Amino acid sequence: MKQSAKIGLAATLSIFLAMPMPAASAAGKAARTTHATRFRGVPTFANSTLADIGTFDDPVVRSAAVQGLGRYNGAVVAVDPNSGRILTIVNQKIAFGEGYIPCSTIKPTIALAALEENVITRDTMLKVNRRQYMNLTEAMAHSNNEFFEQLGVRLGFETVSRYARLLGLGELAGYNLPEEHPGSFPMAPPAHGGIARMSSFGEGIQMTPLQLVSLAAAFANGGTLFYLQYPRTPDEIQAFSPRVKRELNIASLLPEIREGMLAAVLYGTGKRSYDSGGDEMPMGKTGTCNDPTSRVGWFVTFAGEDHPKIALAVLLRGSSRQVMGPTAAQVAGNIYRRLREQNYFVKSNAVAAVAIPAGR
Repeated sequence: MKQSAKIGLAATLSIFLAMPMPAASAAGKAARTTHATRFRGVPTFANSTLADIGTFDDPVVRSAAVQGLGRYNGAVVAVDPNSGRILTIVNQKIAFGEGYIPCSTIKPTIALAALEENVITRDTMLKVNRRQYMNLTEAMAHSNNEFFEQLGVRLGFETVSRYARLLGLGELAGYNLPEEHPGSFPMAPPAHGGIARMSSFGEGIQMTPLQLVSLAAAFANGGTLFYLQYPRTPDEIQAFSPRVKRELNIASLLPEIREGMLAAVLYGTGKRSYDSGGDEMPMGKTGTCNDPTSRVGWFVTFAGEDHPKIALAVLLRGSSRQVMGPTAAQVAGNIYRRLREQNYFVKSNAVAAVAIPAGR
């Protein structure tokens, strides 16, 4: 199984690399950094729904996302991982923007590349400080920077770039979304920290919530990278049909990635997302760092390993210490809890149990 999947991913990479490289954008040349210490003009709290048009969003998901985000200045994007349909976008101005430094949400991408390139296995122990070693699960759970910096250095910039591009960084995630920006991915290692810091903090990268939730959906569904579609009229809803961007052939690598994301929720940096009353166990990865204008907090997550029903990307911005990955994880936990209270997962599971066999 492992060998056949590896051949598939290698073939996917070779086809993908034959495509023309995107030109370096102005945003990529002026890449965001993570070493700013003072921020002005970016509030921690705001009305994040002020300019939204959510008329055709899934009403249950949108209500849960709006209430889960609360007063925080940020954005939430929710997607059906089985089709790529966008269920809701809260704070569409930010979500469709030019992107933000991904912080530690880059780490699952680095882990995937390292596993595929045989740099590590799930059991490999790396020395992360004078008296401590970690394997991949523990490093993901606690978001250990040293572990992923070592992986980045061993992989090298060109290899990291290939996998990052394959997973959708630096390109549009959506289909026919005129407001969307592609973010940016650097054409050379960033000056501040090089490939090591790029592999632990996402230095030099600008990622959008759409790109991040697209990646989460692929991790949830077994490796299909869908074009994200956002039907916003009755006709578009009626005519909706999934569109596959590419098959990633990563199914054999996903158990290791998911194990780390589950550990993050159970006892690591994402534990605030855990809903003790729910049957759908979420998995996720936090990210906390600074860009030149604000603190940034991320959480990327999906719920349900066997029958995933939703993938979320939560982004927070502001100037206070409340803006961090664990707070974004708490927002996701609030969303999951409200969805459970509305029987969202029960209804979805009931539909899936009937519809999937009938479709075959």
